[in-house]
Amino acid sequence: MRDAQRSLLALGLLAPLMLGAPPSAAQNWPQRTVKFVLPLGPGSGVDIGARLLADRLSTRWGQPVVVENRPGGDGIVAISAFVGAHDDHVLLASPTSSFTAHPYLHENLPYKLSDLLPIARVSNTLITIAVPVSLNIGSVAELIALTRAQPGKLNWAGVTGALDFLFAGFLKRTDLTMTKVPYRNPVEAANDLAEGRVQMYMAALAIVRPQLQTGKIKLLAVTNSVRAPAAPDVPTVKEAGYPELTFDGLVGLFGPPEMPKELRERIAADIREVVAADPLIGDRLAATGQLLNVGGPAEFAQATEEQREKIAAIAKDLGIKPMQ
Repeated sequence: MRDAQRSLLALGLLAPLMLGAPPSAAQNWPQRTVKFVLPLGPGSGVDIGARLLADRLSTRWGQPVVVENRPGGDGIVAISAFVGAHDDHVLLASPTSSFTAHPYLHENLPYKLSDLLPIARVSNTLITIAVPVSLNIGSVAELIALTRAQPGKLNWAGVTGALDFLFAGFLKRTDLTMTKVPYRNPVEAANDLAEGRVQMYMAALAIVRPQLQTGKIKLLAVTNSVRAPAAPDVPTVKEAGYPELTFDGLVGLFGPPEMPKELRERIAADIREVVAADPLIGDRLAATGQLLNVGGPAEFAQATEEQREKIAAIAKDLGIKPMQ
């Protein structure tokens, strides 16, 4: 009888373990509506990609997923809204180029780099080097030769951010002189490029596509590591002989600093699942100038840090120090 009692007692102690531990926070998330905050306006490639994912993830998570566009302020408006929410159901959906140059452009930023915790890379933005057809050149080499022959005579369109740093650093290292024309609105820069008021613009394919379709501009190269499916005849900058201009636009999701790794891994896995289940997502992204390229938290964090290091090296070449 005593042995039987011991056996029953042992079973009682083991019962909770046999039933399993309670669900983790990652398994219980989300408990309510999830919001993607974007630093770009409606209709941009990043916006379209975010809405495609929001629709599929809403079904998978059993909770609404909404997209909130907060353009302006060089991305700071959206980042401030995200950071100020202090909510693991509010995520930042953004290209990293929106903020990797911030330390060299803005004093007293309302956020710290540690406030943006990488969750998942979603895609790479296709970045182009475009010129007006009226310039009558057909390659990056010809653009450089023309610039060298007419120092200071050609204009380039600049919209604050990492791409400006990339091209300004290139001009510095190659001892070329072009006049920067600053723009707040990237679409206005593309329109002026088409009219020949500026002679070079480095921008997302989605931004210059309307002018490309009218036949007023020409693409000389893409800065990405691979060619654009929508423009397969356009070489990469590496193929054109200028690998130092290589820049893969990173786009992904960021969470608040307290978000556990387990949850970030789960969100990244869910994105992989919905993308694999629906080829339309990749096709739609490609049509908007995005290349599907899903990566997990560690991979996205490493790629983001590499971009920061590249921007820091360029800033050093330009003699620009961090403002904070």
